[in-house]
Amino acid sequence: MGKNDRDVLPRIYNIKKEKNMTSHDVVSKVRKILSTRKVGHTGTLDPDAVGVLPICVGRATKISDLILNKDKEYICTMIIGVETNTYDTSGEILEVKDVKNISFDTIKESIMKQVGSIEQYPPIYSALKVNGKKMCDLVRAGRADEIELKPRKVNIYSIDIMDISNDIYNDIEVIKVEMKISCSKGTYIRSICHDVGDILGTGATMSNLVRSKSGVFKIEDSITLEELQILKENNKLETKAYTVEDVLKDKNSIILNKNAVKYYINGGKIESNRYKFLVNNNPTDSMVRVYTNTEEFIGIGVINREDGYTYVKSEKIFNISLLN
Repeated sequence: MGKNDRDVLPRIYNIKKEKNMTSHDVVSKVRKILSTRKVGHTGTLDPDAVGVLPICVGRATKISDLILNKDKEYICTMIIGVETNTYDTSGEILEVKDVKNISFDTIKESIMKQVGSIEQYPPIYSALKVNGKKMCDLVRAGRADEIELKPRKVNIYSIDIMDISNDIYNDIEVIKVEMKISCSKGTYIRSICHDVGDILGTGATMSNLVRSKSGVFKIEDSITLEELQILKENNKLETKAYTVEDVLKDKNSIILNKNAVKYYINGGKIESNRYKFLVNNNPTDSMVRVYTNTEEFIGIGVINREDGYTYVKSEKIFNISLLN
């Protein structure tokens, strides 16, 4: 299907996922546009959600997990007074409650109880796997009894309540809340909405979700699949491409001595007297960006301490030309 994977530059594209598409749909379309098989996404977005979905191409797929682990930001709409089985409006309405006596101040207090390091139960209708099967598929197959929901620790750094108003949803009187949420990886915004509904005793569900940020990727810099196609046709992909270096700017970096480069690329352990730090912002992070003596980016290495000496060993190499 097109290019040899070795000929594809390791790049990341900040794709703006549209509604009614799965993350895998986006990957499939990028494969066709760029004529390459080696494409991967960096964290699932529900089909109803839109926004930032970084897509890795070529050897950049090797850092998908690093991008996935970055903090996220979402803009969410929550409807108070309605509870659904999926925790969002794509699901079946289970219960409707009167919200006339719920004050906006009480809602704000309930929302703020979600901020901090919390134990969160994921929605049973989610892509999390149980014995290799997605929970949502098990539920739809009538096998929900095989699922044991377990809480997961997540960090909600902040919730900015942008607007609260009375509203109508499916002829039901509800309260609508718009909020911006900054959180760690693995957070389910649907669960935040559901849990707020539990605290209030009214039920709540998510009606809209936009991922506005994932690590260094921001929605204002994202491009649609149609725009990616146009960039490809006009040979301007590089104007919107991110390099591996761009994504790893928060990592420390080192420069190898000239006589250590070849040995390092071939998997050797390079002792600390054969490299020097270019940047050392985070002394507790063992992962580093590695450069040749001419400051050419090689890839990622890991600093280890063993038997009284410190050394760096290659983790992932992105500069294919150095392997030849």
